[in-house]
Amino acid sequence: MSTPSLAERLRSVRKRRGFSQKELAQSSDVSLSLIRKLEQGEREDTRLETLRKLAKALEISTSDLIVRPAQEEVTADRWAPVRDALLRKNGQPEETPTPQGVLSAVEAAEPLFTENRYAELGALLPSLLRDAEALGRPGRRVRSRVLHLAGLLLVSTRQFDAAEIALRRALDDAPGRLEEAAILNTRCWLLMRRGDLAGTLDLAARSADEIEPRISRATPEELAAWGGLLLRVSTAASRNNEPGEASDALRFAQAAAVTLGDEWAPPSDPLRTFGPIAVATRQAENYMIEDRPDRVLVLSQRIPRTGFRARASSRNRHRLDVAKAHIQLKQHTEALEILQEIRAISPEWIVNQRMARDILGKTVARRRTLTPEMRELADFLGLQP
Repeated sequence: MSTPSLAERLRSVRKRRGFSQKELAQSSDVSLSLIRKLEQGEREDTRLETLRKLAKALEISTSDLIVRPAQEEVTADRWAPVRDALLRKNGQPEETPTPQGVLSAVEAAEPLFTENRYAELGALLPSLLRDAEALGRPGRRVRSRVLHLAGLLLVSTRQFDAAEIALRRALDDAPGRLEEAAILNTRCWLLMRRGDLAGTLDLAARSADEIEPRISRATPEELAAWGGLLLRVSTAASRNNEPGEASDALRFAQAAAVTLGDEWAPPSDPLRTFGPIAVATRQAENYMIEDRPDRVLVLSQRIPRTGFRARASSRNRHRLDVAKAHIQLKQHTEALEILQEIRAISPEWIVNQRMARDILGKTVARRRTLTPEMRELADFLGLQP
């Protein structure tokens, strides 16, 4: 079955809502001539800002108007449109985007990342990147935010080369030192996922040193930026068998978190929270790296479940650490329950986690026969037979 075009989608929804083209133009503040061109197929795409106006008037989500590739194309290379947009292969929109319009669009798109709705975000990003690029120099601040969002998605989905491009360009346009720190934090995550522990440790430590505040006078945003980088230092040092440095970094991060008081997402890094829970989950991760599963389970009992965003990657990552601890203690049923829990909450997140496949693989390996539930989960995660 072919994918409906933008013209077909827009025309169909407009008619169902009982709008004439003129009424939709008045309600959406989009020109009548542009609506006609879109519905007649003279324009295959338009600015995301325009789609948002139309979607709001029609009382649907913006993603309902996004034309996605056919399913077979998505399966072959889902992220190719995002990479093409990063490489400026998408051309320029006919309408001139505005910084405020693009900012509104990126603010509306960011929850898709925190909720791990990667396919929807991937559909929106090519238009967002194109519009941000068209802003020119006046749009540097919002363009940096769009590029950082793209980098986060691409790291999450293991598109590492494209993530490198996005983060480098985001850093070039960063408006201030705290925004730079947020982007460098993500770059540390990229290096970590690529297995470059020494590079992660070096970049995280240098970046933390450069923005180290005086705690008694620091703003919450400064504490969150510094503390977030210290957590990267701690994890990289723990993985690099440098427990002393890992412990020191975690201690300083704890001081920043206590001063901050609660979990907080700063304006310079709105998709990442920092606070006492973030420090506790990183301590649990370090315990798992140090092969101390009993300490992971004890600590996890003290971490409140309500302190996380509902589908936060940090929550899911912590739950995987708990599942791995159960596996090491030969509590396979408990580990399997956690995998199913994460899948129910964040299916697009868990399929990108090698750790989830490793945990399931250990459970499967000890059994002569698999339950239908185990077989279905193994297929979903892409576990090799």
